Amino acid sequence: MTTFSQRLSRWMQARMIKGVVPGPYDITVRKDLRVPMDDGTELLADLITPVGEVRPALPTVVMRGPYGRRSTDTQARALAREGFTVLAQRCRGTWGSGGVFHPQLDEQRDGIATHRWVRRQPWFTGSVATYGPSYLGYTQWAVAGRMQRDDPANAPDALCLITTMPDFGAITWDNGAFSLRNALGWTQMMDRMAKRRLLPLVLAMLRPDPKLTKAFGVLPLSAGDTVASDGPVGWYQDWVARERLTDEYWTQQSHTASVPDVTAPVYMITGWYDIFLPWQLRNHAQLAAAGRPPRLTIGPWGHVSAGLGGPALSESVAFLKEHLANGPNTRFAPVRAFLTGAEQWHDLPAWPPPGATAQPWHLHGSGLLSQAAPDGGVTRYTYDPDDPTPAVGGPSLQPDSGPLDNAAHERRDDVTVFRTDPLDAATVLAGEPVARIRFRSSQPSADLFVRICDVHPDGRAMTVCDGIRRIGGIAATGPEPDDEGFREVEVRLWPTFHRFAAGHRIGVQISSGAHPRYARNPGTGEPAATAATTRRSEQEISHATARASRIDLPVWQP
Repeated sequence: MTTFSQRLSRWMQARMIKGVVPGPYDITVRKDLRVPMDDGTELLADLITPVGEVRPALPTVVMRGPYGRRSTDTQARALAREGFTVLAQRCRGTWGSGGVFHPQLDEQRDGIATHRWVRRQPWFTGSVATYGPSYLGYTQWAVAGRMQRDDPANAPDALCLITTMPDFGAITWDNGAFSLRNALGWTQMMDRMAKRRLLPLVLAMLRPDPKLTKAFGVLPLSAGDTVASDGPVGWYQDWVARERLTDEYWTQQSHTASVPDVTAPVYMITGWYDIFLPWQLRNHAQLAAAGRPPRLTIGPWGHVSAGLGGPALSESVAFLKEHLANGPNTRFAPVRAFLTGAEQWHDLPAWPPPGATAQPWHLHGSGLLSQAAPDGGVTRYTYDPDDPTPAVGGPSLQPDSGPLDNAAHERRDDVTVFRTDPLDAATVLAGEPVARIRFRSSQPSADLFVRICDVHPDGRAMTVCDGIRRIGGIAATGPEPDDEGFREVEVRLWPTFHRFAAGHRIGVQISSGAHPRYARNPGTGEPAATAATTRRSEQEISHATARASRIDLPVWQP
């Protein structure tokens, strides 16, 4: 009779690597190896090895994460069946490993110690690769650039980075707005893992969690973890209290600056609806600028989409065999991207593809989106933090992240909409749209949320991409108001590769929130951790001809 935990493991495995055919090798598993850290703390790891001789020798793969054996078991076993020796380690303070878990803060020193230890073991195969998604990708970034600079003999020989980034502060405070749904949802998940509360954990994957839903509505933000997890959680308190990404708490765990130091081959895979997408593509651009562009795949996936695991594994295996075992090159181009709207894969020489050109499209007071200059006027709407503008679709940690119909959402009084006339010909966007909005608020602080939708002839307005920017407040940056109180606010939207068919319209929404994806802005400009008073905001968008509000769309001609 199978146990509940076994059923949970099988369910998670089925979602992670759907459709993967097992490799030819039998495997052996040694559980709970003790890996010593420099301070004497021991971290637990499993060693999964192929049975028999593997020729040519394949790299030893290091996977480091905080989610326990069941989160890595399927991937580690699949890699071992392909001939790789795999060490799957649990981070400090998680799942039996010694010490206390402080998210991100210990991963560089522990990762460096682990890599040095691996190369001294009798089962080491001669080279090291790293592999894994999300936090397991962050642990790769934490060591790769630093070791390449200071200890190249022990640095990883290749990286496989799946839906990840090297600076979790940048996503926690996204352009000044607190990513409430991700931060509080992840905190609750990790708290339940630590307490081995597996049934609530599984149920939260299947339906909305009532405690989490209630916590999203709590003010001040510093009380949310108590509602979601029955008590304060140290790192969540740190997150909400530190709005400035220049705070040492955040800078010490950011590894963005060391990305160009990575000289090992890098494979990246992500999705258009992944929570880390813009930052991962900017890391790609950093390496490309250094003359070492990674191999890149961008598909129609969110962070935990069932269809992501198979390509991530199979393409990583081919990549590692090519670079570290003289295997064949299986890619026609360095970039493979899925064109949404056309539902087609494209092989590209680079990202963004050559020829993508920013075209300015102006917001008119009539609601028109046009390349023609507007003739003045102001669009007004009211934002009420006690009835915050809701999030509709978009990137999340849930399986259903992705495009949703915004038609009903756009009828809200706190959402303004601008649309093109029906397009005469298909139009493809490839890159990061940038909105430049002349904006004024009646309160000291406000958020500007901008979304592009594909408006179908039948009235559906399907999500394409979006972005947010906080104006005013403790950590917000940006231009000062002019003599009329307007600010020229720049909002960079999520990268996209989307085809608008002829007869469709390009739609742009502007609002002042997307709750609970982002915490609502109370309007007072007070610290987010303690702000409990809310104020309604009267918002204005200027269509003045001289400094017209617009959005620059990266139009690409295939």
